[in-house]
Amino acid sequence: MLRFSEFVSLGHPDKIADYIAQYLLDRYIERDPATRYAVEVQIKDSIVTLGGEVSSHHRFTDDEIAAFVRAAVNDIGYTAEYQQRWGAENTICGDSLAVNIHISQQSGDIAQGLTGWGDQGIFFGFCEYRPDTCGMPLDHTIAKRLCKGLFESGIGGLDIKTQVIMRDGKVEKVIVAIPLLDDTSKKTVRHFVRSRVKGRYKLIINGTGRYVAHSSIADCGTTGRKLAVDFYGGNCKIGGGSPWTKDASKADLTLNLVARRLAVNFAKQHKVDVVVSLACCIGKQEVDFIAQDTAGNILAQGEMKIDPQAVRRYFKLDTPIYASMCRWGLFGEFQQDKNWE
Repeated sequence: MLRFSEFVSLGHPDKIADYIAQYLLDRYIERDPATRYAVEVQIKDSIVTLGGEVSSHHRFTDDEIAAFVRAAVNDIGYTAEYQQRWGAENTICGDSLAVNIHISQQSGDIAQGLTGWGDQGIFFGFCEYRPDTCGMPLDHTIAKRLCKGLFESGIGGLDIKTQVIMRDGKVEKVIVAIPLLDDTSKKTVRHFVRSRVKGRYKLIINGTGRYVAHSSIADCGTTGRKLAVDFYGGNCKIGGGSPWTKDASKADLTLNLVARRLAVNFAKQHKVDVVVSLACCIGKQEVDFIAQDTAGNILAQGEMKIDPQAVRRYFKLDTPIYASMCRWGLFGEFQQDKNWE
């Protein structure tokens, strides 16, 4: 059976947008843990646009918000030094970004008015019963490990995509897109990949032959467009909306984390791969659920009460952990310090 997944680095335009949103949320959480936040981000060329709403006891000025945006992009690695090496025609620099801000801030005294979930929605969690990947699909894990390794190696640019195709548990094809300044670097990338992904497989590096212009110079980035990357690759349905741009009062973030935690628990208990499905209603704490193995056998189903505030505290979602959630996907080996894992 074929299985496949991809992963993208923080330097990808869509992930730049995700990271800016999460980085800014951390700054609010540091000053007011009860902040309510819903801010979308788009980046094209050297222009960043923020739009949404914030309800917080702390109010940042537009100049402060713009400074946070620039700091977030520098933190990814798009610095003045990086731009000088690649050229302004090929990449961006955090320091020189123009930031357009369209955020309405409500009073922090406005209560949420709900003791249950803030919206209706459906959510899915997945866990494989395999400790070597922390319960994540192998194809997704290999793609993520390879992307992270290339990103941190400095061999090429920061805007990297990796894709892994497996057949019956063996790697059949690996595809890598990575900015390179010269053809000789491709040999270095090839050696890097072969040294980390063993076996006989087809390897494609930069399928068009040339990849130099990257980041938001080459493509427009928008929050929430890499959800399969951030969840389970091509191995599980995705429910709800984007977990990025949201605080913990939003089911799109928190119930996706709960679904993963339940899947991990059921997988350990029954020693099988598990999919958990959740459905919630606005204003209610009662959540319908079903847990089943990947063959469709039902392990448990019914209704459970899930308190949003209790989950927020247990997962420590009132602390500035949001940018770190965004770096290498929500789940798996690089999030082992999080309680949902």
